[in-house]
Amino acid sequence: MTSFVQPPGSTFRTLANRLLKQRLDSGWWEGELSTSALSTATATMALLLASRDSAFSQQEHERYSELAEGGLKWLAEHQNEDGGWGDTVLSFSNISTTMLVNAVFHAADRLSEFEPVVSSSQAWIDNAGGVDAVIQRYGKDHTFSVPILTHCALAGIVEWKKVMALPFELSCIPARFYAAVRMPVVSYALPALIAIGQVIFCNKGHWNPVVWLIRKLSTKPSLRVLDSIQPTNGGFLEATPLTSFVCMSLLGSGNADLPVTRRCLSFIESSVRPDGSWPIDTNLTTWVTTLSVNAIVGDRRHQKYIPDPADEAASGTLSPESRMAIRDWLLGQQYRTVHPYTNSPPGGWSWTDLPGGVPDADDTPGAMLAVLNLRAPSAEYLPEEIQALESAAVWLLNLQNRDGGWPTFCRGWGTLPFDRSSNDLTAHVIRALALWQSQVSQIPDTLSVRAEVAIGRGLKFLEQNQGEDGSWLPLWFGNQHNKDDANPLYGTAKVVLALCETGNLDLPMAKRAIQWMQKNQNEDGSWSGRQGLPGSVEETSLAVEALAGEESSQIAVISGVNWLAEQLEQGRIEDPAPIGFYFAKLWYFERLYPLIFATSALRRVSYFTANAPVKPEFDL
Repeated sequence: MTSFVQPPGSTFRTLANRLLKQRLDSGWWEGELSTSALSTATATMALLLASRDSAFSQQEHERYSELAEGGLKWLAEHQNEDGGWGDTVLSFSNISTTMLVNAVFHAADRLSEFEPVVSSSQAWIDNAGGVDAVIQRYGKDHTFSVPILTHCALAGIVEWKKVMALPFELSCIPARFYAAVRMPVVSYALPALIAIGQVIFCNKGHWNPVVWLIRKLSTKPSLRVLDSIQPTNGGFLEATPLTSFVCMSLLGSGNADLPVTRRCLSFIESSVRPDGSWPIDTNLTTWVTTLSVNAIVGDRRHQKYIPDPADEAASGTLSPESRMAIRDWLLGQQYRTVHPYTNSPPGGWSWTDLPGGVPDADDTPGAMLAVLNLRAPSAEYLPEEIQALESAAVWLLNLQNRDGGWPTFCRGWGTLPFDRSSNDLTAHVIRALALWQSQVSQIPDTLSVRAEVAIGRGLKFLEQNQGEDGSWLPLWFGNQHNKDDANPLYGTAKVVLALCETGNLDLPMAKRAIQWMQKNQNEDGSWSGRQGLPGSVEETSLAVEALAGEESSQIAVISGVNWLAEQLEQGRIEDPAPIGFYFAKLWYFERLYPLIFATSALRRVSYFTANAPVKPEFDL
């Protein structure tokens, strides 16, 4: 019979100690997002345009030119062998990033110097289908296809007539009506709608004189909206691509002298890395911190073993002092006012502690779980914790869509993917609401009933959205080896975990999902997006965590744990895979994901076996 090659509790302590060492001096985690060719291309384009604009001083021109030069060199040095570029250094080439990078070399007028780079990338683009391939990749969602084509038009390699217009005048209506007008971009892309819409209008106008007049009259009011929603540090969503698209569009429409443009440039300057590249986003500090907390201390209901917190290194846990520091910091990150960008009410959390963050339905349940888990089973929650958890629960309950699922940012904004209900977020919210209900006694009866009803509707949504094969597709994660970049393993694992933690493994949908996960395990014990694809630490850990408490899956779990133990022994446990989606099929990897996910999986397995992390000696 298959058995563990190493006691899960021992492996858990090893992984948890590694994860604990990744903390900042402040006590929480920051992680490190992958460097991005796409981000570097867009930042370089914005800097190139700024370096030639008379609105800036000679000193500014020199700064921008130097940064752009660094970006060009990095891009030339990191081209894939096939002539294209992927979003990360571990990603396959794709049409979006390759067109963006190719355009930058044209904009820089450095074609002869970088001739091999440009010619090979042009051959890749021609073979992939060029402009038509970009449009086809994103379909009716113009959130990313229009910015890409705008970038290329500014570089002079795509005609403006091929760039679809964006109705930036819609940004002038009151924010409460945004959902009703069915924006052609998702909720988080309002800055792009305004800035890119204007540069397109400046360069191609509109055939309808009425529309032309409306857009002409909306130009200044919409720019005021853009200014009002810009974060103090200049970075929209802390994202270099979005901020750069806005910046280059403002420069291209003659708005270099606007404060919003200068703040964008300031953000781009401050975000560059020492090697001349840019990441996809500044950081995921709040997200990786809540993931790390939940990986180490876990779900309170499964804490059969309470490690000695006096010695973090020996026990692989968080000391009381560390827990309080993280707790205080987390509570301080909760939004307590209406968000100026998405008009979101108070109560949610973002992925980061920086000004460009926006509250969402993945980070909010993650933060709720962390606040709940930072208290030991016998400890009482403090008033500020109870209030924060209640505010977050209300925020999530108000965000739930009519179909019973949860969207990312805004309820009912439209039919585009990132504003629709998603399986992975819905499962995450169900877990948080269920644990909150089971652990906090001071919940008003009416609110408790609302949560029960919401969980029921969420489960119904998941039942209705399960694939015929028993799997669920996620929104925020993919697998570049799989057809259509889908990652049903991630989505299914997250739903199965939620069903397990809410006592619903006896449901038919749970049984079908578990069978799918068992059938899709690779022969070596690992998991990937589907069976037969290269296994990763992240995906294997997700599957192990989800199946750890399921009786019929124990052989599969043991095989998965042994595969992870082998990766640990061979020094590959921290090797990341580019499975993350940062909006619209924009890939990323996070350096801490494999370590966090593996720690979480081994913690959960150790709770369901006789191999306790540490014998209980006292209560926290």
